[in-house]
Amino acid sequence: MYSMDELSPRRAAVLEFIRRRVAEYGQPPTLAEIAVACGLASRGAARKHVLALAAAGLVETTPGQARSVRPSGVHPRQGVLELPLLGRVAAGVPIGADPELREVLTLDPRLFRPRPDYLLRVVGDSMIEEGILDGDWVAVKRVEEARDGQVVVARVDGELTIKRLRRERGRILLLPRNPAYAPIEVAPGQDFAVEGVYCGLIRRG
Repeated sequence: MYSMDELSPRRAAVLEFIRRRVAEYGQPPTLAEIAVACGLASRGAARKHVLALAAAGLVETTPGQARSVRPSGVHPRQGVLELPLLGRVAAGVPIGADPELREVLTLDPRLFRPRPDYLLRVVGDSMIEEGILDGDWVAVKRVEEARDGQVVVARVDGELTIKRLRRERGRILLLPRNPAYAPIEVAPGQDFAVEGVYCGLIRRG
């Protein structure tokens, strides 16, 4: 098996693009997308590089599928993580999820810790100092309780928000990570629940 140091610059660029595409978008690129991204003349040229990488054991392919190129060890049904996109979560003022959204992304489970159950799209910029930006998809693991200091998805009066949880002297605070936003204090008796803990994110183009 080849190492990255033994690959030509062009072939290393093809491999890096395949890995990045799977990690960020949750699906392999087509040969046409590889050709465009890596400055290759045609799909045929991309195919030659892919076949060489496959022969070196660095990627795997599935015949007859348009999006069949994936890093070695990431299989369509084994060792992958399928996460549904369940709607939106506010990094700002709480908003509701979209119950009609049913898209599923196939991702490398090594991207997240702990293992998440679903994805929510972030709307707003209150968590930018946490590296969570408007438009990101955050991975969430369902839990009923969370530790002080964890980044959580919380339901407040039936709406969802992502914030850092703080419990102090009997108070529950949801802290933003942007000085332009004030903390949300959960009032006694207010409808509140932790829906899940933050496990990581993907950033789609």
